[in-house]
Amino acid sequence: MDLHLHLGEEGGLAEQIYAQLHERISTDALPAGTVLPSSRELAARLSVSRATVVAAYERLAAHGLIRSRAGIGTVVTGQRIPAPAAPAASPLRPRAIWSAEHLAVPDLTAPATEFDFTVGVPARTRFPFARWRALLNDQLRTRTDVNYADPAGSARLRDALARHLVVSRGVRIASEQLVITTGAQQAFDIAARVLLEPGDTVAVEDPGYLPAYRGFLAHGARVVGVPVDSEGLVADRIPAGTRMVYVTPSHQFPLGMPMSESRRTALLAWAARNDAAIVEDDYDSEFRFTGRPLTPLQATDTEGRVLYVGSFSKTLLPALRVGFLGVPATLGEAARRAKFVADYGTGGHLQAALAAFIEDGDLARHIRRMRRSYERRHHLLIGTLREHFAGVLEPIESSGGTHMAALLTPGQPPDTILAARALAEGVNLGTISRWGIEGPGPSGFVFGYGAISTDQIPDGLATLRRVI
Repeated sequence: MDLHLHLGEEGGLAEQIYAQLHERISTDALPAGTVLPSSRELAARLSVSRATVVAAYERLAAHGLIRSRAGIGTVVTGQRIPAPAAPAASPLRPRAIWSAEHLAVPDLTAPATEFDFTVGVPARTRFPFARWRALLNDQLRTRTDVNYADPAGSARLRDALARHLVVSRGVRIASEQLVITTGAQQAFDIAARVLLEPGDTVAVEDPGYLPAYRGFLAHGARVVGVPVDSEGLVADRIPAGTRMVYVTPSHQFPLGMPMSESRRTALLAWAARNDAAIVEDDYDSEFRFTGRPLTPLQATDTEGRVLYVGSFSKTLLPALRVGFLGVPATLGEAARRAKFVADYGTGGHLQAALAAFIEDGDLARHIRRMRRSYERRHHLLIGTLREHFAGVLEPIESSGGTHMAALLTPGQPPDTILAARALAEGVNLGTISRWGIEGPGPSGFVFGYGAISTDQIPDGLATLRRVI
């Protein structure tokens, strides 16, 4: 009986042994009554551990395909596993919204290109993996409390996060007002669960962050785009009767400019007059390079109308899937209940490791290190664009973050066509037009500089220049 194993093949050696024996039993190549080699003998033949063969045999026995007979050994029973019947055409159909094109899931697993200007991706190679593994291993080794916990998050992490936010962003919020979420997306979801009724109007920036738009839309809200200009969202254009306004005031997505002080004041005043809530997405605000730090809306909100959202996906790693939602005290218990309804809570070991990462100063050190690195990349990008793309691309002024945007000048081909040409040459960059809400956004590019190294930026832009 010859079996052929391949190291590194998906599923492992035990899976390969099981699959090959299963196929031979099913096709009568090993008919009923065939005595198989002992686990020790087959392990020696295949040069694998006996435990590997035992695992495969136990799985075959569990399916009734083999059994052990005293004095004989392991014998093929002749039993068959019936082939699954083809499923009948189901009459069930999803709600119409889930078939809409704007809710289609983008390809998040596309292979990296030579020059990767993907937006929203931090510098993965600069993440302190050794330190993070040590913290996680310590929790797995010593943590004995494996029961369900407070759905709002561990008190230790919320306390550490509240202290961090005061120092880094001037956000003063009690730990009891924080909910630990599965990324920023779940924070938007909880805000919608707590405050929106089906049919309520939500205003978002246009162009703007489509995942937030989709999240509100999925809750049955009427989502409308509000124009932005060089000062950010135009508050005077928010429709009357709007229940919630979603904004990215520190670093408008995708264009990159901060919201001016006068617009911030106007937005808070509008919310007060119209009894509306504001969801402030303060993504990548830690990475500011020039000028004084921008005060979040939450820190100047005197009426308790701002829900503050943050995420570690862009600060640390997207794969961590940890974010947070800070709410006014009046919404604290409702947000906690909404999180409980959504998923019972975020993993305890992950929360404990992140709390230690913050308490020990690792987060602050990582942010300082990455701020310097991103600043170099930002200045290199904008300087090269101004020098070599004059008359073709007009960079939009920004003072921080992990991406910047540039508009194509009139007469240029659409950004989607140019981006496709660039991708064929190994340059991956985002288009501004795809982030439009009420229609396509302006034509231009979004340059993320987290995934690409500083040394690669000049060659990547040189390739792009040849394309356009």
